[in-house]
Amino acid sequence: MNGSGAHAAIPIRNIALVAHVDHGKTTLVDAILRQTGVFSAHQALVDRVMDSNDQERERGITILAKAASVHWRDIKINLVDTPGHADFGGEVERALAMVDGVLLLVDAAEGPLPQTRYVLSKAVAADLPAVVVMNKVDRADARPEEVLDEIYQLFLDLEVPDHHIEFPIISAIAREGRSCAGVGMPAADADLAPLLDAVLHTVPAPIGDPAAPLQALVTNLDASEYMGRLAIGRVERGTLRAKKPIVLLHADGVSVARKPAQLLAVEGLGRVPVDELGAGDLFVLAGFPEVEIGDTLADPEDPDPLPRLTVDEPILRMTFGVNTSTLAGKAGRFLTSRHLRERLAREVLGNVAIRVEDTDSPDVLQVAGRGELQLAVLIESMRREGYELEVSQPEVITREIDGRRHEPIEEGIADVPDEHVGTISQALAPRKGTVTDLRPGDPGRTVVCFEIPARGLIGLRSELMTSTRGTALLHTRHRGWAPWAGELPNRRGGAMIADRVGVATGYALDNLQLRGELFIGPGEQVYAGMVVGENARSGDMLVNVVKEKQKTNIRTHASDEAIKLATPRVFTIESAMEFIADDELVEVTPTSVRVRKRLLVESDRRRLAKRSAG
Repeated sequence: MNGSGAHAAIPIRNIALVAHVDHGKTTLVDAILRQTGVFSAHQALVDRVMDSNDQERERGITILAKAASVHWRDIKINLVDTPGHADFGGEVERALAMVDGVLLLVDAAEGPLPQTRYVLSKAVAADLPAVVVMNKVDRADARPEEVLDEIYQLFLDLEVPDHHIEFPIISAIAREGRSCAGVGMPAADADLAPLLDAVLHTVPAPIGDPAAPLQALVTNLDASEYMGRLAIGRVERGTLRAKKPIVLLHADGVSVARKPAQLLAVEGLGRVPVDELGAGDLFVLAGFPEVEIGDTLADPEDPDPLPRLTVDEPILRMTFGVNTSTLAGKAGRFLTSRHLRERLAREVLGNVAIRVEDTDSPDVLQVAGRGELQLAVLIESMRREGYELEVSQPEVITREIDGRRHEPIEEGIADVPDEHVGTISQALAPRKGTVTDLRPGDPGRTVVCFEIPARGLIGLRSELMTSTRGTALLHTRHRGWAPWAGELPNRRGGAMIADRVGVATGYALDNLQLRGELFIGPGEQVYAGMVVGENARSGDMLVNVVKEKQKTNIRTHASDEAIKLATPRVFTIESAMEFIADDELVEVTPTSVRVRKRLLVESDRRRLAKRSAG
């Protein structure tokens, strides 16, 4: 594929894979790659090959939009994998800017869910045709006919143009690499040919003129140790050549002209150097370290910029600060505000849905994103890279509309066992959520539809998981803006706050566990101002968790061994973000997640409380 015009001459189809979390999208990509020979005979077959990020594999979701290509009937198909979670909408917007159609994957039992609707609405806005794949038709609870009706209803709700309603329907078992046209069960010897043929017939070939002046849109960024920053995107018209000068057009009108250092094409799961790429193909380009997402690569003789990418506005914000706790610097490698600024600046370059702003303090930055999952993934990535930081409680971003304060509203669907319908209603009421619809789901389960302020979602997922013993399925999407709903209750109990530095003892914790729930076990390092538990009552309580039993000459060996401590609550980043109050922070290091008071010294906290009361 290294020839000078060979790449441009191959007919192309560009398609994005759209699905809700866990409907089998990444599994389907694996099957397509296997059947089209991308994995050669000597290569190990890796499951979920497109989910290359550690967190994607652990969480079982796609976070980053990625591309691969296959060849089918002498046509190159570029496959762009998109996230199924609304928090990663920025990735979805960019992925759809690279394609001419979508492969909509729906679970034959669960049907279309909110994130399916979210991503499909973006595809409809971009006027992209769809190929509908009903996956998992072999499930015992599959209901393909009803699900097909729900899909048609979804298309009608989204007011899809008439010419896109006549979409092809493919039934598939992605795990086994089988498919068939229409609604049915694929034969035992079937493969994915019906699906790939439907893609070729439904998705139009790119229409750009390869002889016109060059226009290429940068939709993503990557980095290479050898080549520096890489621009990723699609050639809209003209031909992108490796040995010919091109001009980079920035948002502010600044332009940079030079020859690319290297031009790569997506081939299989890798990238191969090429001399040129024609209109419609995806490119990876090195040699422009100043490139940003949304920039245009153009012909120096005719520099014509393309419209810039737009993404949904962030709805949540929180502060990221330098770790100032007593135990700071023990576990991480990147500790200073300079490190923090550089890392967040790097994130903003590659992630258009994240915004970073300065605050009054040079050591603290405000970070805004699409939801708590997106922000938690960023924090988790930073801690794995060796950063130490403190983050605040997430808060919603409000708007003034017609002189009134408005906040973002989310639409949710919870799928729960019948006996837990009341549990959901009880959880929604204090969070100002309202149930809009109840309908039967799978046997023994009910689907509850509701609307809730975005801030009411913080902590809702974990509360439902606990109260339904992990059996609830919760899906949400941003629905719009509504008048401010009033204050929401925070957690019920106050904080147990350590009053000194030291190592927690079993003796001290045994006396305290009757007063509330503990977050630490014996032998753990604590410091003054660290939150070590949740008080059963509403007020905060100073506690001594390093107290040792007085040594006397009376031996009570049996009673010493009788200490039985309940298992402490272990925080993840998400659960800690959900737990903390306004006056608390989450301390995140590569080895631990701790909760602490903003002001570590008790006299400072008292002084602030007096000032607030006065």
